Order: sequence, then structure tokens, then C-alpha cells
Amino acid sequence: MMHVTDIAETARLTKRHGLLLIVDNTFLTPYYLKPLELGADIVIHSGTKYLGGHNDTLAGFLVVSDSELSERLRFIFKTTGACLSPFHSWLLIRCIKTLAVRMDRQQENAMRIAQWLLTHERVRAVHYIGLPSHPHYEVSKRQGTGFGSMISFETDSEETAIRVLSKVSLIQYAESLGGVETLITYPMLQTHADIPKEEREAKGINERLLRLSVGLEYAEDLISCAAPTIRWAGCGQKKSL
Repeated sequence: MMHVTDIAETARLTKRHGLLLIVDNTFLTPYYLKPLELGADIVIHSGTKYLGGHNDTLAGFLVVSDSELSERLRFIFKTTGACLSPFHSWLLIRCIKTLAVRMDRQQENAMRIAQWLLTHERVRAVHYIGLPSHPHYEVSKRQGTGFGSMISFETDSEETAIRVLSKVSLIQYAESLGGVETLITYPMLQTHADIPKEEREAKGINERLLRLSVGLEYAEDLISCAAPTIRWAGCGQKKSL
């Protein structure tokens, strides 16, 4: 649902009560957000997503704020074996070299698509933290340097949502995120299928909600093309939702 947490304020609360603050920074990465500088103790990344960016490796990262905490975690992964192989480490180093240029292009595309979705007659809500209309826009501006490229939006009906999923071709209907390809996900059927319906809908995850991980493709192609015969060279007639 693209909610945003005020990390600095949360850090003040956790320190007051002697708690560790753990922040998942997968969506924004260190390029756009640095939680340790805002008071977090541990930062988690799914390295499979934006840090990897090419859907060719599985990885995770824990980044910590002090050496004692680092040694505690190091003892765990050294004794249980939960660490990357040399080859997968190399893949991540290779991918991180292009992180900045990938994320800037993906964010540019996401902003264009979010603005277009706002104007569409079959879209009832757009959740993108880069839009000034987002309730946590000012928090995002204050604590980060970018907004990323994750969007969720609500259509006017379940039928519209299913029609979108059945027509996409340049956009791939898949569950992951953060790669160079644009992916669309149906959370109620995929990522949140095991959550009881009442609990899921209370969080806003209903039959009309779709999630986009915006990639590197040309934004106008992503907006215009729905037919299966789309070619990179051009889109031709625009297709509606």
C-alpha cells in the first residue's frame, strides 16, 4: 500500500525504550534512503531485487550501525552457513555498479506512469510516494533523496483488474520486483493469498488492487501497449485498460 514510516521519529521511540530498530530498505536502496543515518540499528535488503536488478541471483543483506551488533550477526551466519557464495557475491558487485542509473530511469518512468494513472477513468486510487498527493510525501522528501519505482493502484472493478492482467504483454505478469523489466502483480492472488480475506481487505488489499514494479523500458510504450503483437520499434494505436 506504499505507506511510509518516519524513521527518525521511530528511532527516537525505540531508543527511549531500549529496542532495536530494523528497517527494510529494499524498495529505495541506499541510493535513495540511508536508514542508519536516521537512527536505525539494522537495515535489511532483499538483494534479489534492486541491488541485483537482473533477476539472476538470490541474495539478502544485513547492514548494522555498530561493531558489537555486527559480531553477533556474524556469529550466526558463520555457524549456520547463511551467507553468499563467491559467485553470487560477484554478481551483486557487478549489479550494484549500475544501481544509480537503473534507479533514476525507473523512478522517471514510475512518475510518468503514476501521473497517467491518476487521469484514467478506470483507476480509483494511485499509491506512489513520489506524488504530492501521497499522504506521506513530505516525510519521503525529508528522509530520502528519491521515491523509487513501486506503484500500487486500484481499478474501478475486479473485472477491470483481471482484464489488465490478461492483456499485458510488454509488462510481465509476475510476482517479483526491482528488475530491469516492468512487472505487474495481483497481491490478493499472489503475495497475500494466504492472508484471511477480512484481514487482507482491512489493509486495503482487495480484488481491485494491482502492483507495478516499473522497469527500464520506454515509459510511453508501457502506457500505450497492451496487445500481444507489440514490438520495441513502435506501439502504433494506443490501447486502453
